[in-house]
Amino acid sequence: MAKWRLPNLHGFGFTLSVIIAVVLAMIWPHLFSSWGSFQTQALIVPLIQLIMFGMGTTLSVGDFARVLKMPWPVFVGIVLQFGVMPFVGWALATTFGFPPLIAAGVVLVGSCPGGVASNVITFLAGGNVALSVTMTACSTLLSPLMTPLMMKLLAGQFVPVSFWQLMLSIVNMIVVPIALGLVANRLLHGRAPWIKKSLPFVSMAGIVIILAIITSLSRDKLATVGLALIAAVAIHNAVGYTLGYWGARLMGLREREARTVAIEVGLQNAGMATGLAISPLGSPEAGLAPAIFGPWMNASGSVLASYWRRRPTDKA
Repeated sequence: MAKWRLPNLHGFGFTLSVIIAVVLAMIWPHLFSSWGSFQTQALIVPLIQLIMFGMGTTLSVGDFARVLKMPWPVFVGIVLQFGVMPFVGWALATTFGFPPLIAAGVVLVGSCPGGVASNVITFLAGGNVALSVTMTACSTLLSPLMTPLMMKLLAGQFVPVSFWQLMLSIVNMIVVPIALGLVANRLLHGRAPWIKKSLPFVSMAGIVIILAIITSLSRDKLATVGLALIAAVAIHNAVGYTLGYWGARLMGLREREARTVAIEVGLQNAGMATGLAISPLGSPEAGLAPAIFGPWMNASGSVLASYWRRRPTDKA
């Protein structure tokens, strides 16, 4: 069974790295926005593709097929994933009155599938890791349809949204690299253990670089809406946990599965949202909400996992 591990996540090492990178990008944005004539924005999509490839190497066909063994929990989780977070994002963007591009970014991060860190947070929380992996895999497979649909429906009032352009971008940025990772996992299974050991570190470094680039490109706008956007992100994340948990309980899921669904719903693929903000939306400003959501959800998820870990539930 696959486990997507972010080393030192439980020790906040990853979050600390992100904070340092963001602070440096705020103070010296020119160090991260361009290197000579090269515009660093061009690195974002390839880095996300590398991260998604790494995620693919941790998966197997069995992770997708497992939905047949637990159809109801997976169905409930997917419905809550795409039924809660996009609409909460829209409500927050409207309530806070953000500028159009930033508002679209809030909706965008809510419209993306579960985040790649959800599996390790679920593991740390003592949840159902198999369910978490399957939900992440299935919501990611559905994202070429659901993410453009939610964006067209909810973010279209803020900025122009092309359903087909978003769909093609997701296939190129997410689906293809994950598929290649699956193939690599199949071909190299057990033959190159260094790959699985190194890719999480490479992925963490890629996320830190992406966040630093986004921050440097939108520093001035972030300075004007920073506190409000952080508040919106914190509320978005917390509502995801809360409605994910209680929605699962109301639908008859046991405590362990409900905790897993809460984590899956609350943790979004902020890297994917950042990449879509750059291409096809073409706006670093739209990437601000995902850039903040990423480190915030890792910190809050670690705290939630620690809380639930101290309150074990029956695994039967």
